[in-house]
Amino acid sequence: MKTLTQIPILDLSAEVNELWDQLNAAIQRVLRSTQFIMGPEVGELERQAAQYLGVRHAVALNSGTDALVIGLRALGVGPGDEVITSPFTFFATAEAISLLGAKPVFVDIDPQSFNLDPALLEAAISPRTKAIVPVHLYGNPAAMGRILDIAQRHGLKVLEDCAQSFGARYEGCAGCDCDPGSRLRRFTGTLGDAGAFSFFPSKNLGAYGDGGLLITSDDAVAEQARMLRAHGSRKKYHNELVGYNSRLDTLQAAILLVKLPHIERYNQARRAIAQRYNQGLAGLEGLVTPAISPGHVFHQYTVRVLGNKRDAVQARLAELGIGTMVYYPVPLHKLPIYQPLGLHLPESERAAAEVLSLPIWPQMQPETQSAVIEAVRAALQGQ
Repeated sequence: MKTLTQIPILDLSAEVNELWDQLNAAIQRVLRSTQFIMGPEVGELERQAAQYLGVRHAVALNSGTDALVIGLRALGVGPGDEVITSPFTFFATAEAISLLGAKPVFVDIDPQSFNLDPALLEAAISPRTKAIVPVHLYGNPAAMGRILDIAQRHGLKVLEDCAQSFGARYEGCAGCDCDPGSRLRRFTGTLGDAGAFSFFPSKNLGAYGDGGLLITSDDAVAEQARMLRAHGSRKKYHNELVGYNSRLDTLQAAILLVKLPHIERYNQARRAIAQRYNQGLAGLEGLVTPAISPGHVFHQYTVRVLGNKRDAVQARLAELGIGTMVYYPVPLHKLPIYQPLGLHLPESERAAAEVLSLPIWPQMQPETQSAVIEAVRAALQGQ
């Protein structure tokens, strides 16, 4: 097989080119206004995001990590508390818990969804448990019906980690994920007490720098979050709490306002690309393609490569000009900071050894995707 032209795992140039005139106009408007911190675009982004997601409040912040920290703190998490979460996610999920002096309690994942396994959740609850942070990994909604049912029975707060799932919809029942008579169809982030989003450039709705968002319909949580992002103050120079400097730049808000109206179209394109991948990669021995569950927005298209061949397949794809990534090669409980916990979580460890994410972006052309599929087939078949 001949060497292919380099295909990155993500190409933002098509998006920039498509929106070039609108982006330029938005950036120039902010530059001319000189309101670079908390300009009117920030409030407008909060209003439009809250309206789109169907919540009372959206609080713009400077990163997804801060959205987790401020969200947890606004929900009352503090030193000595325990917070249950997934070990198969980006470090920031657990880092936010640790930064508040709380302890992350890791519960293994469901091997099909890569998300926290609700069947294992209740056994991890202790008298010190304060909250649960489910992660909607790769844009795939977690089993929120069962998670919320357990949280409610034990009086626990729920902060959804939606860093990879802007626009994803949870479809399931209110109590057990199985009763069609009580089905929900709501955006991720709107099901728990609050939802934390990242606007890192690679996300489904990404800024062109760092950014984050906390959403909630709880007035008290929103008020606390707004205080915490501004050094713990409701009014300048009248600080009530030790807070943070976590304001979203006006320029980033302006860029996000250009992109937000396109999020449905972009997410639909990602699902269509995932369907073409599943069709093109069907029947390959040693490869497991992801299920296209309702509401999944495919922030990443992630396969499993079986038989301890993942690294070899990734290396061969690199030779063929195909960019790939492993999200994530080390589960959190095996990182140096959490390794002293001495945990063995087999599904997370197996996923870390097998997952491989292939190129995906909304404007990806069919011929580009066909080249990726051809290369994956060749890599698996040793060509």
